[in-house]
Amino acid sequence: MADLVFLKDVKRDPNSVVTVGTFDGVHAGHRAIMDTVVEKAKERNARSIIVTFDPHPRDIINPGETGIKLLTTLQERAEILNELGIDRMVVIPFDRDFSLLSSEEFIRDIIYEKIGVSEFVIGYDHHFGRNREGTIETVERLGKELGFESYVVSEKEVGEKSVSSTIIRNAISKDGEVAQAAELLQRPYRLNGTVVHGDKRGKKIGFPTANIKPGHTNKIIPKDGVYAVKVRVNGEMYDGMMNIGTRPTFEGKEKTLEVNLFKFNRNIYGKEVQVRFYERIRDEKKFDGKEALIEQLKQDKQQANEILAEY
Repeated sequence: MADLVFLKDVKRDPNSVVTVGTFDGVHAGHRAIMDTVVEKAKERNARSIIVTFDPHPRDIINPGETGIKLLTTLQERAEILNELGIDRMVVIPFDRDFSLLSSEEFIRDIIYEKIGVSEFVIGYDHHFGRNREGTIETVERLGKELGFESYVVSEKEVGEKSVSSTIIRNAISKDGEVAQAAELLQRPYRLNGTVVHGDKRGKKIGFPTANIKPGHTNKIIPKDGVYAVKVRVNGEMYDGMMNIGTRPTFEGKEKTLEVNLFKFNRNIYGKEVQVRFYERIRDEKKFDGKEALIEQLKQDKQQANEILAEY
């Protein structure tokens, strides 16, 4: 995992290639920037740093809105950045005072003075600082004054990967289109959570399930339905199928996330697991009794196995 460090704990190192952004999801549109940071850091034998924020800036700037739903928690983001070759993710606690910093103060006082920077990588359309006043020109001007270089990731380099986190959020939460989301993310959508006790109904009908409690209250949950998934348990991946919903056949009221792991028979209560979503199999629906449900679950398992065999 890329080192996750909060700003107060950062040790300044001027030999750092830095970029800044929320980067929720670390999706395909972000990849050109990440790849550039890694490449530039290797050229300089420098550390590669992504500076990000928590909570999401929109939660502070627009406090009247419902908390924005997250594609990635901080831990998930750090893991993905590590997979992309980033050395360190620096987290800035985003509050009202910080939101009032000008773009120049942000670069001088935070990026240059606290973190250290030899090269600043910025996307062609990125704005930052108070009222999003900071631009490429701001970075280039301060770079000349303070002695660091700047590199602009062009629209051409991003290419057709210009996607938004909002598009992906809607695909997952409103449509359950996890396969489409995977294309835009360039990897399956992930959800980290803890296995908690349920009512054990699944075990009674031959499909034991692990109930998952998401690790963050604002984490995006896919639309209700049944999904083909892989689940990481203690570092190992297992195929399975997940039901998200209220279990109407059993007159359920509260939404649950239940995963049936194939070829798995261990007690994992209290364990943290990671669910990766590959395809949506069907809507959740109410069945005429237990036998009809069991027959459908057998079909779901067969379909899930066929889907997951391709990955």
